[in-house]
Amino acid sequence: MKRINHLAWLCAFSIAMVACSGAVPKEDDRITIAVIPKGTTHEFWKSVHAGAVKASRELDVDILWQGPLKEDDREEQIKVVDSFKARRVSGIALAPLDERALRVPVRNAVRAGIPVLVLDSSLDSEDHISFVSTDNYRGGRVAGDHLAQILGGKGKVVLLRLQEGSASTMKREQGFLDAIAEQHGIEVVSSNQYGGVTTETAFRASENLLSALGAATGGVDGVFCPNESTTFGMLRALQDAGLAGKIKLVGFDSSQQLVDAMRKGELHGLVLQDPFNMGYLAVKLLVGHLSGEAIKKRVDTGLTLVTPENIDEPGVHRQLLPDLDQY
Repeated sequence: MKRINHLAWLCAFSIAMVACSGAVPKEDDRITIAVIPKGTTHEFWKSVHAGAVKASRELDVDILWQGPLKEDDREEQIKVVDSFKARRVSGIALAPLDERALRVPVRNAVRAGIPVLVLDSSLDSEDHISFVSTDNYRGGRVAGDHLAQILGGKGKVVLLRLQEGSASTMKREQGFLDAIAEQHGIEVVSSNQYGGVTTETAFRASENLLSALGAATGGVDGVFCPNESTTFGMLRALQDAGLAGKIKLVGFDSSQQLVDAMRKGELHGLVLQDPFNMGYLAVKLLVGHLSGEAIKKRVDTGLTLVTPENIDEPGVHRQLLPDLDQY
């Protein structure tokens, strides 16, 4: 009887220790990486997902893909991070919707022993092991220099922003404004309007902006938009107003509709990131870290300026419309 009581006490003690440590026994030793995008609808995130899948197959690890539907749902993204922390995944790759709002969830995950890698958009924190992203400020400068060039160094331009708190697009917007500031013949006639995170909100904001500035009567010569949805929303507004091709439009990221518009002469430049490589490297670096490898604190995945002149170059075309069906 005493032996049975002793065994019962040992079992109870073991369970208590597991509960106190927060550890949850795993069924096996497989590595599981949670990849959390800003949203799940834009073509950009589909490419990130494909890259993550490729890395997971090469390394024989599992990935879990989950994020908010819309790129303004900070609360939902926080819930996703907390959920993966509770599930005790091996690591988290996060594209934070807000550079400040996600700091505490990331800190909590790290304190629970789960390493976090940040991708695409920066986080105002030092808790993550690495940051994998485009040089977004440089991307904005490239867009500004290109728009200035095709305008011949003179004219009136508009910046349609995405949303407050999105570090990646805020850096692109600042890079654009800094590049344009060096062009003494170009005036920025609007830089404080936001398109929001969907094509529909960007379309309505673009319509209102073009109307208010008298775009149809020469009030606007060029426009820059810092992501896929704002670019497409502005394109639609220009098309509806009969101004597509007349007003120079430079955007960021890619989709089939934007490629078609460039071929029609309605879009004059796209700054492309490498989202596939971003997702691939995020998983690869996290697995390397878990295996004890030293990894870089900052990894730049590069960018490409696509114009009507180079759109059909083989390397450029593959980046514009990658074949994701194989992943």
